[in-house]
Amino acid sequence: MKNLWILLSKYNAFFLFVLFFGISFYLLVQNNSFQRASSINSSNAVVGTLYERVNAWKSFLSLREANTELAEENAALRRQLQMLIQSDSTLTEAVPDSLGEVQYSYLVANVINNSINQKNNYLTINKGHADGVRKGMGVISPNGVVGIVLNVSTHFATIQSVLHSDTRISAALENSGAFGSLVWGDNIDARYGVLRDIPNHVEVEVGERVYTSGFSLFPPGIQVGKVSETGLAGGESFLDIKLELSTNFHNIQHVYVVLDSFVDEREQLEDSTRDDG
Repeated sequence: MKNLWILLSKYNAFFLFVLFFGISFYLLVQNNSFQRASSINSSNAVVGTLYERVNAWKSFLSLREANTELAEENAALRRQLQMLIQSDSTLTEAVPDSLGEVQYSYLVANVINNSINQKNNYLTINKGHADGVRKGMGVISPNGVVGIVLNVSTHFATIQSVLHSDTRISAALENSGAFGSLVWGDNIDARYGVLRDIPNHVEVEVGERVYTSGFSLFPPGIQVGKVSETGLAGGESFLDIKLELSTNFHNIQHVYVVLDSFVDEREQLEDSTRDDG
């Protein structure tokens, strides 16, 4: 208390100035409409700017949660779209679906590791056996094809990327429907791939879209990329076409593991057919 009195007595002129200045300012604002309006506008501007900064910071902190929610929503929308496609195809072919079962569903996963500059590239995701992931499943991004599940543990899985020398994915041209194999081959650029085994009589246009054919692990109609160059050397009867991949492997955060409810039935049938042959 003694120190407080010493401080007040030492700086009493300053404290009196602050007190009288505050009283004068209050009286000025209260008794003059122009000054009152000006002070209110100034305080609103300051408070508004402060709120804006705080909200921007809160939005930044919640980006990860927002991205996860969007990924979950996209997965649900993809499933609904698959239901509509299946419903339309059933009506067109007049084949009743007594079970009403959707073939494809999608499991959201986060990419926790990724390589793009090696000859054989892989991704690691935070989903595994405990979530229903198993070897051989297809993996896509919001923009296109990502790769194939290679190894699975309880809570994680590694993905053989499209940017891998052994990856082969069946893909088809939008205009003609001609299909071939999407490969990366000896490419050193993560932005491009090659569509091989397209018959050389097929007319291909630069900018033409390429989608999954439905003959492999992926549902039909998943975007793969677009034609960036034609006329590459191929076999005697086939063309090789350079594609600009639709998936940005440089900045991939969320992926969707494709869960095919009919895969076991199909594989058993195909295995028995090979055995019979």
